[in-house]
Amino acid sequence: MAGPLSGIKVLEIAGLGALPFGSLKLADMGADVIRVDRSSDVPEDPPEGSHNFWDRGRRSLAVDLKNKQGLETVLRLVDEVDVFLESFRPGVAERLGLGPEVLLARNPRLVYGRLTGWGQSGPLAQSAGHSLNYEAITGVTHCLGPPDGKPVPPLTLLGDFAGGGQHLAYGVVCALVEVLRTGRGQVVDAAMVDGVMSLAGVYYAMADMGMQKPERGVNLFDGGAPFYNVYETADGLHVSVAPIEPHFYALLLEKMDLDPESLPDQWDESAWPEMRERFAAVFKTRTRDEWSSLLEGTDACYAPVLTLNEARSYPHNRARGVFLEGRPMPELTPTPRFSETPPEPGTSPAHPGADTDSILSDFGFSKTEVKALRELGAIK
Repeated sequence: MAGPLSGIKVLEIAGLGALPFGSLKLADMGADVIRVDRSSDVPEDPPEGSHNFWDRGRRSLAVDLKNKQGLETVLRLVDEVDVFLESFRPGVAERLGLGPEVLLARNPRLVYGRLTGWGQSGPLAQSAGHSLNYEAITGVTHCLGPPDGKPVPPLTLLGDFAGGGQHLAYGVVCALVEVLRTGRGQVVDAAMVDGVMSLAGVYYAMADMGMQKPERGVNLFDGGAPFYNVYETADGLHVSVAPIEPHFYALLLEKMDLDPESLPDQWDESAWPEMRERFAAVFKTRTRDEWSSLLEGTDACYAPVLTLNEARSYPHNRARGVFLEGRPMPELTPTPRFSETPPEPGTSPAHPGADTDSILSDFGFSKTEVKALRELGAIK
């Protein structure tokens, strides 16, 4: 694997959603990620080819962690890796014999990354939850949605991915830098609720200063400002405009053929509802493509609102090679981009456990040992 993390070995205990997204970020940067799947997940009739783009850049080892020999197998791998990742509820890894005290005693340089929704401590630590729940208690979900309706779930972008997997990957890389300086590993406690709150830090400050009101649809970035908004076009599609700076705003008015003298001041919040109506009427006079022809590529801070499928063929995205070619389903190029150590996206395992034998061989297990482990039901 090429990339800035080439040479880093990661052992990931298979999880859902946020964890594989975080380990994907590490794999895309060149880390050798080995995912430990449950032996019960190995299909009786294994398919051919990659089965899930989430698993890109990983090899898969199928182990029964409740089997004593299966646990010992994983512990032998821990001795030689740089990073260990798990997303169990607090205390589960300890009960399995894979807690940080055990693993760091065996490998003092290990970075032990743990990802949860609520965190390792607190009243909710042992409760089940999903991305929307973690986003909800941060105050962020309350901010999203129409002024005359209920809050809108922000997909799973904030909790699972940005506040979860990406947050974990960032913490792991920081801890790896510390290992280079001190030779000591440590535990990285990444909670999705913490990650979402860190993303919203500026909004807590704005709310404290009165710059972010509790009401939806009246603030600068939530659809309240006419110049930072989404508008419907003549063909029922939508466009976005965001010229916050006065000179960009002046250019947008010029392109829209609106006389600045006929409008209230840009920052007169009491006049924003009236200004939104004026803007909405103008944008309804042309189609989305017509507005793109007029505004795209200018400093009016404009972009068409695309569907997910449209984004794949959008000229700017194609020019930057955002989507990988020749993949069975949409896959994205690893980002950010590096001038000296550009990463190369890997492939996915054919199925859970597809690489069991080759992984164990790489870690020094003999064919006799592998055969014995399989006979004992420790691996599959």
